[in-house]
Amino acid sequence: MRKTLCAIGLLIGSVACSDCLTDVQVDDCVDCAVQEGEWRGEIEPGKRIEVNGITGDIQASRATGDEVVVSWVKQGKHSDPSGVTIQVVTHEDGVTICAVYPDVPGKPHNECLPDGMGNSSVHDNDVEVTFSVSVPAGVDFHGKMVTGDIVADSLESDAFVSTVTGDISVSTSGLAIAATVTGSVFASIGQTNWDRDLAFCTVTGSVTVEIPPDTNADVYVSTVTGSVHSDFPLSQNWAGVWRGTLGSGGRNLTAATVTGSVRLRRGGWVQEISPYEALHELPNQRRGEP
Repeated sequence: MRKTLCAIGLLIGSVACSDCLTDVQVDDCVDCAVQEGEWRGEIEPGKRIEVNGITGDIQASRATGDEVVVSWVKQGKHSDPSGVTIQVVTHEDGVTICAVYPDVPGKPHNECLPDGMGNSSVHDNDVEVTFSVSVPAGVDFHGKMVTGDIVADSLESDAFVSTVTGDISVSTSGLAIAATVTGSVFASIGQTNWDRDLAFCTVTGSVTVEIPPDTNADVYVSTVTGSVHSDFPLSQNWAGVWRGTLGSGGRNLTAATVTGSVRLRRGGWVQEISPYEALHELPNQRRGEP
């Protein structure tokens, strides 16, 4: 039996960036429970903007110009938001922005590193950091959260996103990879020629993937306790696992869940409703039903 592997692949590139970083308190109030900030800069097409958080949501959208804009709101009920710093790391692969929480005694030093390699430990800190990202065409988007939703809407570049507890919704004219543990996944991609395997996975939740009708790929779909519906021909190889060859075949597309349903749709990244609305209208139908 084929073992399904769901992982977030990160691109490597380089960047030329002039940046402006601010982190100001709302209403200039020293004791405010909310703080806002922003970073702006230009990143070369083919390179990436990477945003890593712990608790909070990430909202990414297509920028109207060539400038990347990352804004954030820090808010805590009991913990001081000023203790959570927003670090910006410029490197040859792009720009990485992280919410870095205060160090936890006995744990490694918290730091922001590219490719999600930095250490992040949180202990009794309830600060949430919500990010909004404007992504120019051609600049890849990488988003990573532990607790929170990620929505990437109508991008014109590749997107690689993951969270642990939360929903994911992504639509792009390029490629995408998305994974969560507890939550649902909706993905709509427009690219038909893939240079890598794509995976859309969760453990508890549903998965819906939209791809162009002329896609060439080898498809692997699996669920343990849910149902499968596909607009493309699939055959069941064994309990809970379906396979199919689209067009002439090619790179792998994996859509998998343990507890939930899977749907593979003909379509593309242009939606009549928003990706987030589509995410919460995931079907619970058996394969072959309308």
